[in-house]
Amino acid sequence: MAILDKILKQKKEKKGKEGEEKKEEKKEKPSEEMVASKKEKVDLRKEKKKKYLFAYRILKEPHITEKSTMLNERNEYVFKVYPKANKAEIKKAIESLYNIDVLDVRVINVHQKSRRLGRTTGFRKGYKKAIVKIKEGQKIEILPR
Repeated sequence: MAILDKILKQKKEKKGKEGEEKKEEKKEKPSEEMVASKKEKVDLRKEKKKKYLFAYRILKEPHITEKSTMLNERNEYVFKVYPKANKAEIKKAIESLYNIDVLDVRVINVHQKSRRLGRTTGFRKGYKKAIVKIKEGQKIEILPR
């Protein structure tokens, strides 16, 4: 058994040396330009993700009603937002998501209202909405055509 163990060890050592030589041949150092360009691409992707992730934590959806469509003619758009969002966060989120200039943000808390269905009473959910005024000549495409 000892003789077989020695023979197997020798075979493994030969295979290991051959494998290392092949690995050394395959390894080529990438140029500095390639490394730099990859880092730039990764950084840009991270920045975009951060912007959009931030925006989607603030904005829920556009609030589309007759009144909000009339406001669109005056460059004012209405969005449902999360209850803890403030004016500054809403402004940053819309600017980063739609790449436009926001002039003014107004915030309204719509309280829950009681509703009845037969004998049972309940509440319709309340929400927070933001009316955002943008710069003249710019536009947000809320409903894609």
